[in-house]
Amino acid sequence: MSTRVPGTSITLMKTVYANIFPTVRHELAYWKRRADGIPNEELRDQALASISSKRFHCQGGGVYALLARENWKKAIRFIVAYQTISDYLDNLCDRSTSLDPDDFRLLHQSMIDALTPGNKKINYYQLRNDQDDGGYLIELVQTCQDALTNNNEYPVIQGLLIKYCGLYGDLQVHKHVNHHERVPRLTGWFEKYQKDYPDLNWYEFSAAAGSTLGIFCLVGYMLGGKMSAELASAIDYGYFPYMQGLHILLDYYIDQKEDQTEADLNFCTFYANQVEMLNRLQFFIEKTHCHVQQLPDQHFHGMVQSGLVGLYLGDRKVCELKNGIAARKLLLNTSGGQAKFFNWNTRLYYKVVTGK
Repeated sequence: MSTRVPGTSITLMKTVYANIFPTVRHELAYWKRRADGIPNEELRDQALASISSKRFHCQGGGVYALLARENWKKAIRFIVAYQTISDYLDNLCDRSTSLDPDDFRLLHQSMIDALTPGNKKINYYQLRNDQDDGGYLIELVQTCQDALTNNNEYPVIQGLLIKYCGLYGDLQVHKHVNHHERVPRLTGWFEKYQKDYPDLNWYEFSAAAGSTLGIFCLVGYMLGGKMSAELASAIDYGYFPYMQGLHILLDYYIDQKEDQTEADLNFCTFYANQVEMLNRLQFFIEKTHCHVQQLPDQHFHGMVQSGLVGLYLGDRKVCELKNGIAARKLLLNTSGGQAKFFNWNTRLYYKVVTGK
């Protein structure tokens, strides 16, 4: 595989299908085998479910391995392991009988440890009944630590990694407690940050906190030997809150029907109406476009933005939403030709894979 960062949609898609996706599948196959061997039934079920239903998170995140150039396989190993922790813990918090914020906080300590080589692994299940995962979560943490160890550029990004991870952990704690506590906790949490993000609503800030893209971008550049304090600062500006917010708002947009059925918190439901929601999604698209222009490899990051829009709006769940087809057309027109290309590619991919 070429170690150059792709500069066009066609070269990106060729590399993704030929190299990134197969390597992601290989890594996920390993973690699925490990999950199959988890002794505790509940932990095993949630681990397997997270890999089965959320593998596209790893596929999308895997694109950032291209920033690592010759170390792209090492980057994929990190991205798949870290995203698998995220998806697994999300399932444990979403689908478990626990509503204990201390339990959720302890579980998500694993994500901080994963980003901190040298941190000692602990029993992350200490505050819940289900305990024995056969070393699954600790091995995921160790895999992430191994990718970051002995890298001279790691201290440059450590602060931002912990910042993003801390926000993610706060969000997961606040959004999974008792239903009547969730909104008060999330709005109270946002009050601490509101002065820094005056153009966001609390649920938009929460969405931005829920993305792992900034972490993957930072680690990708670090493994590629390109990290500096200036680049780390530029990534922070380019990705938080708009790129990350766009990512998760699109995720919530297509999951509205499913989340309603499961009684899960969905940030898109807090908009006054669909017109406001679509206006704000357009706002995030436009702001993201402006912010990524300040990054090196701006064409790559622009393609990531277009890919997010095209990928999520290419999901068949869009067709089940009220006015979903019209909304897809509006947002694709806002995003431009690249997003339309990725959307067409995504829908064709689903058709080939499923035969429908």
